[in-house]
Amino acid sequence: MARVRYGARTEAEISASREKSSKLPDIWSTGVVAVWESDPDVVAAVLPPPLKPAERPLVRANISKVDLPGYPLGAGSVAVAARHGAVEGWYPLVMPMTHERALIGGREVFGEPKKLGEVAVERDGLVVRASLARHGIAFVEVRGAVDRELPVPEPTTKTDFYFKFLPAVDGEGFDADPVLVHCTRNEKVRKLEHVTGDIVLRESMFDPVADLPVRRIVEITIGEKTTDQKGKVVERVSARALLPYIHQRYDDPMQILDAPPEGSTAGPSAGSSAGSV
Repeated sequence: MARVRYGARTEAEISASREKSSKLPDIWSTGVVAVWESDPDVVAAVLPPPLKPAERPLVRANISKVDLPGYPLGAGSVAVAARHGAVEGWYPLVMPMTHERALIGGREVFGEPKKLGEVAVERDGLVVRASLARHGIAFVEVRGAVDRELPVPEPTTKTDFYFKFLPAVDGEGFDADPVLVHCTRNEKVRKLEHVTGDIVLRESMFDPVADLPVRRIVEITIGEKTTDQKGKVVERVSARALLPYIHQRYDDPMQILDAPPEGSTAGPSAGSSAGSV
């Protein structure tokens, strides 16, 4: 009988896949990072418990292009500074990716708020432009000019906070208690330059980062870096406390109830493309 590709894989095949994934070489990206101070009350309002605001009401936009052979990838995020107990880190609100493959592990394994979107990083001489866009709206745009080279920082470890959960089958809450994930990233930088420019936030009903106004630009840089990441569940969190925030993950929270009848290609979810989740 011919190989049935939906059939069970052997232990050897599973082990080979894991071994291949564990031996990935460093993957370098070129990216723009913009950090600004916003309103403390606004930053506090977007943090689900048990996360708390950091000492400064910072927002960070990270916009990168990765030149994978035959598979160029755009990846971005908008995050606010936060803390969990004694751990300082960032809580991402939206993470646009240009390919579905980049969504799967992040959303299903770590609980990252990834969505399909458009990511642009452009440089012409000293002039730099980077943007994150979805539904035809560039909701974040960073533009400016390189004015000086910066010292290459030492390798560092950064932490992002994610909530991993599964909406309940019956549409009421969650199937199990959500968990809070600490995702640690080991970051190495090989080139870094300072950019003088501005940050434009455009109104979008789907990605309302314009609610986090730019009160003062802290820094804009463009650089080349590579990172790896590991996640761990640090605690189970209150489903009741997290429920008011799950709309952050979806363009329309009701779309989790949109499943059509089995075998149907019609129904409410027929218009819900992967780009809108």
